[in-house]
Amino acid sequence: MKKDIDIPKVQKVYVAAVKVYNEAFKVDEWNAYLINDRDKSIEMALIVSKGFDKEKETSTIRHKLEKLPAKSFAKIEFIQEEVLAFNNQFQVTFFAEGKMFEKKYLFRKNSIHEKALREIPIIPNKGILAE
Repeated sequence: MKKDIDIPKVQKVYVAAVKVYNEAFKVDEWNAYLINDRDKSIEMALIVSKGFDKEKETSTIRHKLEKLPAKSFAKIEFIQEEVLAFNNQFQVTFFAEGKMFEKKYLFRKNSIHEKALREIPIIPNKGILAE
């Protein structure tokens, strides 16, 4: 039964949008990062991302991270300027402490912008945490 499945609450794992300078193209760009602020590593992180609104939806993109050590972060993907006008969802599933964890993170449309930048865990740059 579905009610018998225990999926523990995700804590200290975040998805953030961070504006960084791309040396190769000499421009500032938005990137999504997975942050592990836990005291232990997470393994086999699967991330499914998509952008959507009432009328349109972007392609679904899938990513995998074998291991993300404690108190570290990893880039998930580049976020194109055109999709900032969409709701951007990141569904994250991972294993830690012998259990499976899952959480959906959402950047509401137009919430990724310069004025929303704040201090975020682990990453030295300012960013925006998904809800």
